[in-house]
Amino acid sequence: MKVRGIPLELQEETVVLPGRALSLLRPRDAEALLDEEAFEHEEYLPYWAELWPSGVALARAIAPRSLRGASVLELGCGLAVPSIVAALAGGRALATDWSAEALRFATLNAERNGAQIETALCSWADPALIVERAPWQLVLGSDVLYERRNAELLLDLLPRLVDGRGEVLLADPGRPHTSAFLDAAAADWEVVTASDPVSGHVSIHVLRRRLE
Repeated sequence: MKVRGIPLELQEETVVLPGRALSLLRPRDAEALLDEEAFEHEEYLPYWAELWPSGVALARAIAPRSLRGASVLELGCGLAVPSIVAALAGGRALATDWSAEALRFATLNAERNGAQIETALCSWADPALIVERAPWQLVLGSDVLYERRNAELLLDLLPRLVDGRGEVLLADPGRPHTSAFLDAAAADWEVVTASDPVSGHVSIHVLRRRLE
């Protein structure tokens, strides 16, 4: 497989979840995807090519659910493991990322595991595509608070995506900006936090809109 003209060696990963195991393909060497010109213009880094513990922890939290046609949105999906699991649980999942390469692998891995998902190229700074389809019943994000600007954009975006009947699940390994994000979110959201029992260091934050 080639990404932006770069031949890639792929690596297979097995993700064991409650009731199922997923088989995933990802680039073996994420650093091979580094593009200096793209980084200078867009700060492009191929984070999507890694299988992050937070994505697996979020998938583990979703796996026991019966979503039964619920509308599910994943923000910054990367390899889209949570979206795939949500689709296998019966949800109508849309996996979004600002990297077209991430979406290629999201589609590939969904098909590999017999899941049907939608994908869409979407930036949080220009979220019209996902806001127009709101409200979503379930919004997912794993390890998305690694930069301050992400936290600020997310605080503005989430109220436009979820109403009082929906919820947001964020998996986070304790990034520096997470505490400030949660403190700010608590003004408008009820926040319940639980630790992922397998990883030991990833927390699952469940956000629900406060009813006026």
